Amino acid sequence: MSSPVVSRKIVADKGTGSRPVDADPEFLAVLGERVREIREQRGMVRKALSHRAQVSERYLAALEGGEGNASVVLLRRVAAALGVRLVDLLDAGELSAEQRSLHRFIEALPQARHAEALQHLTEAFGQDTAVRRKRITLIGLRGAGKTSLGGALGRVLRRPFIELDREIEREAGIALAEVFLLYGQAGYRRIERRCLERIIQAQENIVLEVGGGIVSEPETYELLRLNCFTVWVKASPEEHMSRVLAQGDLRPMSGHAEAMEDLRKILASREPLYARADVTLDTAGHSEGESFDSLRALLASAP
Repeated sequence: MSSPVVSRKIVADKGTGSRPVDADPEFLAVLGERVREIREQRGMVRKALSHRAQVSERYLAALEGGEGNASVVLLRRVAAALGVRLVDLLDAGELSAEQRSLHRFIEALPQARHAEALQHLTEAFGQDTAVRRKRITLIGLRGAGKTSLGGALGRVLRRPFIELDREIEREAGIALAEVFLLYGQAGYRRIERRCLERIIQAQENIVLEVGGGIVSEPETYELLRLNCFTVWVKASPEEHMSRVLAQGDLRPMSGHAEAMEDLRKILASREPLYARADVTLDTAGHSEGESFDSLRALLASAP
């Protein structure tokens, strides 16, 4: 004789519509309504969807009626047949009609225009510039002068100067290099995002410095741009390299020509992202004092 657990699984696998005792009726009802809504938008009768998804009409009827056992495998077939992502079905009830419309609109755009759409949305619906200016944030490659300029600006404005990399080290309890070794690039980026969120929630009227690679993480970069007034501190590749060496980091000396070529490639690939900052400060050919005076003038004249 089958155990109760096995019996319940057999019923679910057969797709009879019987509901396990631990099912969520409200979720299943909204999920079924979502499936029916998309099917009708596509102009598909249930029989056509059944054939395309390779599931029985009986299963679809139970699913749309909020009685179906929502097997992930079968739901994935249904989602593919409807031309939507599985997550679009599983988010049923959590997204408004307007949010779903936005998702569909953006997904219909060519991939090349996603960044442009995001830029327009950020400009139109981001926080007011006066609010963002409470968190002046310096971005750019290492060696541009972010740390020295940020520290000086914090002292003049009497605001705390926060280095995001130091916050990452504090949260992880280890040096930055060890964070990469232990957690990898993906783990580092997760901690970086978490620390940035915490700073934004807890801090106002600050000067913030972030790592050069943060712009490569679209969601994190948009979080930064929505909540902070960003300044791209730029320099020539040669100055980036010489300043890093002047700080005592001799690692670039090994294979110097290759390191310079890599630096140029990184800078070229990131320039369009850095250029999305609110303002740009070019420190090339200028002393630290001259660059600081330019930074203050730039902030004073910015809208």
